[in-house]
Amino acid sequence: MKATLLTTLTLLGIASPALAAAGATEHSGLLVWAFIGFFGLIVVAQLVPAFLVLFGVAKSFGREQQQHQIN
Repeated sequence: MKATLLTTLTLLGIASPALAAAGATEHSGLLVWAFIGFFGLIVVAQLVPAFLVLFGVAKSFGREQQQHQIN
């Protein structure tokens, strides 16, 4: 158990500099930005109906409170 743990930690210690790719400065292409934009459209398309339902519930709750005050 200790030997396996020691071997694993040693390998991770040796491999960690390789994971930090120094100097990799690639710019995102058009497809990446199109994907991000499409994802943004999906998020907005989900938020619009959610806000409409939220405002409808708040409006009906306000009307219900007014009717209870009148009666």
